[in-house]
Amino acid sequence: MWRPIRREPKTRRMVAAHPPGHWALAVDETPGGHISAEPRINDRIRVPEVRLVGPNGEQVGIVALNDALRLAQEADLDLVEVAPTARPPVCKLMDYGKFKYESALKARESRKNQAQTVIKEIKLRPKIDPHDYGTKKGHVERFLKQGDKVKVTIMFRGREQSRPELGFRLLQRLAGDVEELGFVEAQPKQDGRNMIMVIGPHRKKSESKAERSTREAEAEAEAVAARPVPRQRRPAAAPASQARPAGGGGGTEQAGA
Repeated sequence: MWRPIRREPKTRRMVAAHPPGHWALAVDETPGGHISAEPRINDRIRVPEVRLVGPNGEQVGIVALNDALRLAQEADLDLVEVAPTARPPVCKLMDYGKFKYESALKARESRKNQAQTVIKEIKLRPKIDPHDYGTKKGHVERFLKQGDKVKVTIMFRGREQSRPELGFRLLQRLAGDVEELGFVEAQPKQDGRNMIMVIGPHRKKSESKAERSTREAEAEAEAVAARPVPRQRRPAAAPASQARPAGGGGGTEQAGA
């Protein structure tokens, strides 16, 4: 059975022009090739000389690449290219495995402490019932206390579109009711059949999160302190028959007998 032959894309290899005695750099131009973001280390560095920095940050100066590799091998460290665009490139002596591990820990901690901004949305009608308005306002207050932004949308239907001032007054009323927790970040504006306003919190989300964690820790400590301490049981008294001495006639002597 005849089958078509699949041909792989050709790889062009280019050799950069170099003066005599220098390394020839081969560049792989395969379409879709992976570009590594990690710095070049040790034998992957292909330059004649580097500006060397010691393990403690001291400036060694411009040295030949072979000398830098020899110093790294003698110190049992790695030669890492930290500034490849400099002329000559800057390399540092370090423990590359330890450096990558510490960098990963720092990135993880920064992501953990980073507060992601979330925009909550509340939808209202121009002729909303007072009880429903109180419920919606409670949701807005709760979102602002959590450090989130709130997008308030007024939805107009039918003839309500000819009365945009109703929605504007409602948004102004809501902004005044929650002014202690947030401020108007985006003024009311008409967007088709809707009117939109954005309210931002006074405090950042990280501060709200830290305060909430503190309150939870205090509540847990109070619950532990208020928990009753179990009373220890006293050992049971021995029976009277076991309290008598083993020897003798079995009775107690009376005085003057």
